[in-house]
Amino acid sequence: MFGARTLNRHAALMNRMAEVLGVDLTEAMAKSALSGTDWRDAVVRCTGCSDPEGCLHWLAQKDAPEDHEGAATAEAAPDFCNNRLLMGRLRAELLTHSEQV
Repeated sequence: MFGARTLNRHAALMNRMAEVLGVDLTEAMAKSALSGTDWRDAVVRCTGCSDPEGCLHWLAQKDAPEDHEGAATAEAAPDFCNNRLLMGRLRAELLTHSEQV
């Protein structure tokens, strides 16, 4: 099993990945696009990452300028991301929903 430190680190990486992709995980949960179980499973998947340092480096390269806070700075997670498909699905669902409003 994973320790709290590992889970917290990967939860932070996953949340930062979502931000970079313009995915609001809270909104995804509110719109039932992401359940609590889905979120937990995604964090656990993230702990299986073969290159968390590479993830940190990738995320650092995608940092948005302060005047674009909240804006997506990448269209997709990197190929090595264990949650690439989930993030892509959430991004598509949230974008589709915002276009319909």
